Amino acid sequence: MIFSEDEPPPRPKKLLLPPPLDLLGVEELAEYVGELRGEIARVEGAISAKKAHKDAAAAFFKK
Repeated sequence: MIFSEDEPPPRPKKLLLPPPLDLLGVEELAEYVGELRGEIARVEGAISAKKAHKDAAAAFFKK
């Protein structure tokens, strides 16, 4: 598939493939929740950094 240089390639609809929960035990589920919380914190950090970058750019170009 060829993409236009002006358009970014399409993003995958789902980034994470969740495991079947009925195959995991309680301890494994608790570990999975911890991994998800870590990933959520990482994504929230990226969001904060992008917002700060956007706000800095907006302030720089503000009249």
